[in-house]
Amino acid sequence: MFTQKHIDNFSSHETPFYFYDLELLKNTLQKIKTSAPKNYHIHYALKANAHPTLLEIIRNAGLGADCVSGNEVKRALECNFKNSDIAFAGVGKSDKEINFALDNSIFCFNVESVHELKVINELAKNKSTKANIALRINPNVDAYTHKYITTGLEENKFGINPYEFDQVLDVLKNLENINFTGLHFHIGSQIQDLTPFKNLCLRANEINKWFIQKGYLLPHINLGGGLGIDYQNPDANSIPDFEKYFAIFKQFLELQPSQEIHFELGRSIIAQCGSLISRVLYIKNGINTNFAILDAGMTELIRPALYQAYHKIENISKLELPNSTKYDVVGPICESSDCFGKAVEMPLTERGDIIAIRSAGAYGEVMSNHYNLRDQVKSVFM
Repeated sequence: MFTQKHIDNFSSHETPFYFYDLELLKNTLQKIKTSAPKNYHIHYALKANAHPTLLEIIRNAGLGADCVSGNEVKRALECNFKNSDIAFAGVGKSDKEINFALDNSIFCFNVESVHELKVINELAKNKSTKANIALRINPNVDAYTHKYITTGLEENKFGINPYEFDQVLDVLKNLENINFTGLHFHIGSQIQDLTPFKNLCLRANEINKWFIQKGYLLPHINLGGGLGIDYQNPDANSIPDFEKYFAIFKQFLELQPSQEIHFELGRSIIAQCGSLISRVLYIKNGINTNFAILDAGMTELIRPALYQAYHKIENISKLELPNSTKYDVVGPICESSDCFGKAVEMPLTERGDIIAIRSAGAYGEVMSNHYNLRDQVKSVFM
């Protein structure tokens, strides 16, 4: 919740900018530590937000790194995450990225195809080393989320399907530079109903038992991430219910005592501590629609345009006034899709008012771009 202290601080900064509440981030990390069983290993997903200031706090809390590009691996190393705590996923790892990760002896490659297995083996052979790999499995579990962020169905591009398992094992037998160390699952993002996680556990149990029966008792099982946040009520629910989340896995996941359990949380850690702060440039009143035109646009927060995603929008210059007028809150980009929200109720809004677009800590700054030759905006921390 924003206070007069925030508003006074914001007035000294050029807008737009990303604002991060570091106390909330630290409280969120502490809640994870107290909620997760001691044998659970948490990797933070850098794709949600890779700002070095935030990564330092996350690393200091004892989390590892989950990366989906070579540059994310590089960023994790630059921010002093341990090599042994870095996992590298993604369906299209380039040779350059794989070689970089091999040179830095990361914890594990999460491999998504038979062809990728062969490529990693060949590159590792060229370096006279071995690569630790986990197979990313497509469990065909529906996350019941937006189609663009569902990843665990057979129709998605991610992972190895169960009908390929025998083929994969046949190939692995001949790959001398591969250490097969785990299984990896990830079914989607922004999951709020915990039922899909229960279904994931049941499916992971079946698949893990299948590999054990084939003689592969694997050291670690990675259940991915995907826990959602409350975009509608960012103040009332600023920290997700990690206790209920981890309790699902504690109750339904059936692994062998020697197997480590790994997760890769991103949005649920970082989203609520960030907001996009903007100013009103113009008010454009019409017969049917009033527009509040901001200096921030889809270049700073693309989720509403890309996913039709909801973010709470507040006129924090007038927190004490009741909502009275509806506005389409839009940006300056030369695209009709550059809209943060339609018919948003706010107090009577004027040029210069400060607008906060909430829950932008995940997939905000990290997805920003320079379309229309826009400047990269800065980050402010409190």
